[in-house]
Amino acid sequence: MKTKNDETDNNFIDSLREGILYHLTKTLGLGLTGVTTIKEAVHQGHIRHIYKALAHALRDDIMDKWIATNSEYREKDVKQLCYLSAEYLTGRFLGNNLINMCVKNEVKTVLDSIGLTLNEIEDVEMDAGLGNGGLGRLAACFLDSLATMELPGHGYGLRYDYGIFRQEILDGYQVEHPDEWLCHGNPWEIKREEDAVVIRFGGRTVREDMKKGKCKSEVVGCESFLAIPFDTPVSGYSNKTVNTLRLWSTSVPDYSQFDISAFDKGDYGNALKDVLCHDDLTMVSVLYPNDNHDPGKRLRLKQQYVLVSASIQDILRKYKETGNPIEMFHEKRAVQINDTHPSLVITELMRLLVDEEGVEWEKAWDITVNTCGYTNHTVMKEALEQWDSHMLGELLPRNYEIIEIINHDHCKRIFEKFEGDMDKVRRMSIIEDGRVRMANLAVVGSHSVNGVAELHTSILKNDVLRDFYDMFPERFNNKTNGITQRKWILNANPELSHLITDKIGKGWVTDLSMVKELEKFADDEAFLNEIIEIKQRNKKRLQEYIYNSNPVKSETGDIVERVNVDIGSIFDVQAKRLHEYKRQLMNALYILMLYNELKGNPGKSIVPRTFLFAAKSAAGYDQAKSIIKFINVLAKVINHDPDVNQLIKIVFLENYNVSLAEKLLTAADVSEQISTAGLEASGTGNMKLALNGALTIGTMDGANVEMSEEIGMENMFIFGMRTEEVNDLNAQGYNPADVYNNDRDIQRVMEQLRGEELTNSPSEMEVLRKIYYSLEKSDRFFVLKDLRSYKDMQEKVSALYADRMAWAKMVLLNIARMGKFSSDRTIKQYNDDIWHLENVAIGS
Repeated sequence: MKTKNDETDNNFIDSLREGILYHLTKTLGLGLTGVTTIKEAVHQGHIRHIYKALAHALRDDIMDKWIATNSEYREKDVKQLCYLSAEYLTGRFLGNNLINMCVKNEVKTVLDSIGLTLNEIEDVEMDAGLGNGGLGRLAACFLDSLATMELPGHGYGLRYDYGIFRQEILDGYQVEHPDEWLCHGNPWEIKREEDAVVIRFGGRTVREDMKKGKCKSEVVGCESFLAIPFDTPVSGYSNKTVNTLRLWSTSVPDYSQFDISAFDKGDYGNALKDVLCHDDLTMVSVLYPNDNHDPGKRLRLKQQYVLVSASIQDILRKYKETGNPIEMFHEKRAVQINDTHPSLVITELMRLLVDEEGVEWEKAWDITVNTCGYTNHTVMKEALEQWDSHMLGELLPRNYEIIEIINHDHCKRIFEKFEGDMDKVRRMSIIEDGRVRMANLAVVGSHSVNGVAELHTSILKNDVLRDFYDMFPERFNNKTNGITQRKWILNANPELSHLITDKIGKGWVTDLSMVKELEKFADDEAFLNEIIEIKQRNKKRLQEYIYNSNPVKSETGDIVERVNVDIGSIFDVQAKRLHEYKRQLMNALYILMLYNELKGNPGKSIVPRTFLFAAKSAAGYDQAKSIIKFINVLAKVINHDPDVNQLIKIVFLENYNVSLAEKLLTAADVSEQISTAGLEASGTGNMKLALNGALTIGTMDGANVEMSEEIGMENMFIFGMRTEEVNDLNAQGYNPADVYNNDRDIQRVMEQLRGEELTNSPSEMEVLRKIYYSLEKSDRFFVLKDLRSYKDMQEKVSALYADRMAWAKMVLLNIARMGKFSSDRTIKQYNDDIWHLENVAIGS
């Protein structure tokens, strides 16, 4: 297919048609069935084939640039970034590529000519379920920014067969199903069997001098597995750069285990027994297997090692092909560790350098530290990953041995620097009480340690990692998260993007700071009305999606009812991973308080509001799943109460993913960012919502702090305790009874949780009482403490929404002041301070 560069749009459209027909008839084989035109394929219902043919045709165009990019990187011998992440939430590849290739209109023209819409084709593609939340979406935004900014940076991850589970809400409960995102194949990826690497587990270490663990060692008696890479192109916006996302899958390495003699005798079960029972058939099947038991823990550890071992073997192999000496490795490669999941890359790089390349230990350590950078994504100490020492030693004996050596040297340095402070040695040790603390390993083995918001980094330095900051202050830095405007406005909200471009030009697509120019229209009523009308149309689309695609279902999956929401109401959205610290529960309790208020005062007039929740709970997180059920119990009560259901309504949208986020976040009026202060690392949903014109109600937590500095406190709805107040209350001791005994409205909702007013179902009452007791006994995340402040601020939200122009002006100012929060800015800061990559303009 001809490239769209200097040629006319019509030539590109003709070339695209030719490419689609070629792949329909030859690549996908429809020519064998008599199909000779694209319209015939449509007439026969081959919509999925048309999607695949379109993907292949576009990939042909991408391929030339992909080849040129890799060739130029090799010829110029540039330093390259390798971004290691357990998660990548890319969304649908078709939409990403249409935007970055700047061919969306041309594709629409071709599809229109054959009687199809782009939405019909896009809906054929399943989301790549390779992430759980913000961590994976951040990684995808970073890859987009790297390619757009013409920086040589690639992603490494795992190609989970099923990814995160598909969530279904049955009778109000979360039910997990396999997410079969690969069931129809993935036309964007290329399998690269020639780059497969061997991964080894178990065995024991041997060396000539058993006393010298720093010497070259060998692992014998281990079990071998094969990791096979699948490459997906990552196109930059409106340029010729195409970087690579390499995802690893596993396969049976030795088919000699197939017993042909047993098969010939008809003993098929025993013939295939050793092959089908092989552990690696399921090693990367599911993202984040439930680790509430030892098999789940072992599987997660294996997954993490597959990621780091396969990736670092691949990175080292490619580096050696350049002919550069091994001692220069850190000058030509940067490895960024996205949270603790890939932190074993430090020990694996040491193993390869010392055992495979024969590098002396101290030199290998210097190379490793100067290669690796670590991004921390949590301030919750219990969320900092740890592994059982015995399990790690059994599965990865040489890596564990390397950890012991690193820790010995590390503890010795602590002892010397801090004059024998054994408490500090104990706190900073990588191994403690039979556990390997992966965050400690990541900090010790990296030259850079960054948080993802100013507040988050401050907490890391002053609390969570304070001892390490005392020892390595030069390593710590902040890189506030960002999002790519190309995905979250240009693709997700085309009407808003067109309006912005009409007013200020298209430069904002690659320089989000330019949206600041929108401020001059803050008093332009015609412009403000246009923003409101776009929001209303987005709300209409979401209303239709809720009615058609998100029905209320019984426990057997039968449709009980379809929910119709009022687009004239406030769309109040809380869309994020379900966790207690994110306080979806506080939102639900406020709704119950509002319901009680309306029932007690039938004549009360309020601005109608639709409360929209979207969230997945980890499969083994019982309390979070109870909160989902509670929200749906409330929905059942409120949505069927004729006294209030014209004023308030609740919808829980099942199976939240990137594609649903595009519909939900662009339709939102209110953005719920209400985590307990000091616990959210950053958040990126807060940025996506604000950039699409939703006003934030939130605590001073994560990136909300910096958003308030940019947007202005007066243009947000900030409530609740600050981090310092939370810390003081924790230190003093907190009794939730002091709150609810002095607030009749809160006492009332607590009574409803414990009683039978909301439900007469024994199982539902059990769920509600479980929530009641968690609040009564500890209220660990200060839900009750902040509830009154939250309710008061929600009343201010309603009052402002009643003033159409005042609301619209605040919406505009939110959009206009979000320029800082582009992932392009974040990547520039990473590069300036940590990676030091050179821009490479392909083909220039």
